[in-house]
Amino acid sequence: MLILVAVFGLAFAANAQNWIGVRGALGSSSGAELSFQHGFNANNRLELDLGWNKHETYGYFNLSAVYQWMGGIAGNLGWFAGVGANAGVWNGYNNGNIGLGFLAQAGLEYNFQAVPFQITLDFRPQWDVLGAASGFGYAGALGIRYRF
Repeated sequence: MLILVAVFGLAFAANAQNWIGVRGALGSSSGAELSFQHGFNANNRLELDLGWNKHETYGYFNLSAVYQWMGGIAGNLGWFAGVGANAGVWNGYNNGNIGLGFLAQAGLEYNFQAVPFQITLDFRPQWDVLGAASGFGYAGALGIRYRF
């Protein structure tokens, strides 16, 4: 967790393009996340998501960090793919629990030119390796972010 905080702090210190917004997901879990992206250059960035998710009979708070590679398709339409990790705390499952896992992410994004907004559509499989709810999960998500 300390490493994630340090990376997040360095992201603000660097001079690059930043996005902030929300990400809503549906899949083996569903929920909403506050999403922050920090671009290192035109080809890669860091995405940090803090959210609350519902998984069938219990809920959990999570923090995800994903290092992404990006590329263009046509005009303002592009793709991204990345790998990362997540940490979470469950509420209502085995009297609360902490979990850790790994994830991947791939999707499409559209960056508007006239207004500083971005829309993304992505798929994120993840494998929780620690915690009572460990195992494979997945979600598709729609993201809307503002560039600053």
